[in-house]
Amino acid sequence: QVQLVEFGGGLVQAGGSLRLSCVASGSIFSINYMGWYRQHPGKQRELVARVTSGGSTNYADSVKGRFTVSMDKVKNTVYLQMNSLKPEDTAVYYCNAVLGSGTSYGDYWGQGTQVTVSS
Repeated sequence: QVQLVEFGGGLVQAGGSLRLSCVASGSIFSINYMGWYRQHPGKQRELVARVTSGGSTNYADSVKGRFTVSMDKVKNTVYLQMNSLKPEDTAVYYCNAVLGSGTSYGDYWGQGTQVTVSS
């Protein structure tokens, strides 16, 4: 059974930085991509950034130039380095992965971690 566990959320002042980590555990034989979504109160979950196993990345326009997503394929871990944080980055951040486990591929989610940016 695959689990995604996030680390690194918290409270930071505007202009500061945080680094999120997400570790995938279980019987994993392949990773298509891993990434991060976020959800503001009362709004739909939105893509923040994603990285494929080949290293291709894509970002939401609102975070381009400030956030960097990366993956350690050996550790089955995805990172999100968040710099120049703004109050509007405050949200619950969710790790997401499409990966192969057992005999099939599946779409997996972490439990979420709160990021709060104070002005």
